[in-house]
Amino acid sequence: MPILNRAAEMQQEVAGWRQHLHSIPELNFDLPQTSAFVEKKLAEFGCDEVAAGIAKTGVVAIIKGRLGDGPTIGLRADMDALPINEITGRAYQSQSPGKMHACGHDGHTAMLLGAAKYLAETRNFAGSVALIFQPAEEGGGGGNVMVKEGMMERFGIEKVFGMHNMPGLPVGQFALRPGPIMAATAEFTITVKGRGGHAAMPHGTIDPIVITSQIVGALQTITSRSADPVEALVVSVTKFHAGDAYNVIPEIAEIAGTVRTLKKEMAQLARERMQAICDGIAAAHGASIKVDYDANYPVTFNHAEETVFAGDIAAVIAGDARVHRAMPPVMGGEDFSYMLEARPGAFIFIGNGDTAGLHHPGYDFNDEVIAHGMSYWVRLTETALAA
Repeated sequence: MPILNRAAEMQQEVAGWRQHLHSIPELNFDLPQTSAFVEKKLAEFGCDEVAAGIAKTGVVAIIKGRLGDGPTIGLRADMDALPINEITGRAYQSQSPGKMHACGHDGHTAMLLGAAKYLAETRNFAGSVALIFQPAEEGGGGGNVMVKEGMMERFGIEKVFGMHNMPGLPVGQFALRPGPIMAATAEFTITVKGRGGHAAMPHGTIDPIVITSQIVGALQTITSRSADPVEALVVSVTKFHAGDAYNVIPEIAEIAGTVRTLKKEMAQLARERMQAICDGIAAAHGASIKVDYDANYPVTFNHAEETVFAGDIAAVIAGDARVHRAMPPVMGGEDFSYMLEARPGAFIFIGNGDTAGLHHPGYDFNDEVIAHGMSYWVRLTETALAA
């Protein structure tokens, strides 16, 4: 069966919720308006339990089926926005300068709210569904905090499923894969301390800019010369700060960036090579180099059985030909990974059509996706919790 008739009927209403959320973007764990809106809607729908204040501003709602006892599954949406100035020009664009929903979390939240309304009305399943509205996906690790606060145990969640929109994938299509679907992330800061001095007398200095420039180049060899070419590894320098004047060689230079991997072995290789490169360059130039390396989100790893199940549900909505079951991994990070470490489950992408890319100031979630996403959540729940 394709898109649910009721989901299609609700599309405009849910799009209104989405556009309201888009206009009030909030960051990290600081989501008072977003969380309050979600909590209010869930209460209006008649959910059996609405628990707020999880991971500061997270919300979990429980809906019990009318067909008897059974397990509990979790469905997760993220709620936070990004520190970006929006340029879409939409009537509902961000009302908060420097903040915008540039990753579609407004759409994810609205689709799960729409599914919550439908499931609370019909309850055509046995057991319970936990609707997880998570803060701080964009770097704050809100998913990890919810797990550490005992969410899975508190609500008896046995399996967990997540969904994210994908620009470039046509509306009505889905994509997923078993195993690693999104990368582990790490952040590094490298501080080079040399000896400053007059720019006209460089022989009397230990120039941290020249040294740091060599580090930037040498870091590229981690992927190109130290890693097996068939393995996925990204090392990107994204910041370079040094100096304040035309005629002064500074004392200190600093770079920072990110490492993305799909295997723990590659993450360890990148960390070890980064330290070795910095130690060698420091010794060659007589500088002091400090490496701060922070391993962040783990690999988002789809469990085999649940991935087949999620793909089959997507095929019910879209048709099997429109479900890409062996998509290439994405090197972006996702803190749903922590939930998949705690419970079996699967993460799936849903097509957002021909739109600007994620984290772009011109991005906007495509409201045509809403009925497809709602239908996926409802069918997944009713099938996983069939009497």
